[in-house]
Amino acid sequence: MRPNSGAALFSLCHLAFAITHCTRMAKPLTKSDIAVALAETVGVTKKQATQALEALAALAYKNAKNKFTIPGLGKLVLVNRKARMGRNPATGQAIKIAAKRVVKFRVAKAAKDAILGTK
Repeated sequence: MRPNSGAALFSLCHLAFAITHCTRMAKPLTKSDIAVALAETVGVTKKQATQALEALAALAYKNAKNKFTIPGLGKLVLVNRKARMGRNPATGQAIKIAAKRVVKFRVAKAAKDAILGTK
């Protein structure tokens, strides 16, 4: 077989493809992927699972001011940040950063233990 033959070229391309795809990190789940997995686990249709996810998100948005908790996963909390002094990284000039409210997600201990393992 000559080095420039189609079979050798295909083999090199296949090897390059395998190397790049085997060393890459797994893709994060999309909303559709989550809906399919949920539908299979619970035994409902994908459409019903998608509606359940959307209802959960809407409920979280509505109740985030009161600490919305998803048992075993974590909770959304609203945090008030105080005004503070900062620096403009381009000029080094001191600037005042205004007080603001931010939304944070605090991961539950059960989720941390399940993902990281217990010590």
